[in-house]
Amino acid sequence: MDEVITEALWQRRLWGAFFALLADVALLLAAAGIYCVMSYLVSQRMREIGVRIALGAQARDVLRLIVGQGMKVVVISVVIGLLAALALSRLMKSLLFGVAATDPLTFAAVSLLLVCVAAVACFIPAWRAAKIDPIIALRDE
Repeated sequence: MDEVITEALWQRRLWGAFFALLADVALLLAAAGIYCVMSYLVSQRMREIGVRIALGAQARDVLRLIVGQGMKVVVISVVIGLLAALALSRLMKSLLFGVAATDPLTFAAVSLLLVCVAAVACFIPAWRAAKIDPIIALRDE
């Protein structure tokens, strides 16, 4: 009986593994994209950050500023993505097995995962900016 079930479900398992691989690649690309954009934006604002630190801003203030701005964009993007996913979930219904196309737990888990990955991707450039010596930041330009 196990062989019959395995034979009947091999295509669905193959598609599931393929989509899982694509989802992993998409998550990696999203994290790399967010990191690169935040790193670029921080490098463009290094003089401003140096002035802020020279005037007395603490490292946590710089972290809060940069991560807050990055996460604002991420949250808006996740909301837009959720709306698009809900609209397109009807197309994926035939490929799903054992889960509803609009499963709220799945949508919440994926959204939380994306927000956490984006937070880490925003935190790394912000942490580097918070540790910058203001004299070096002001002298570079």
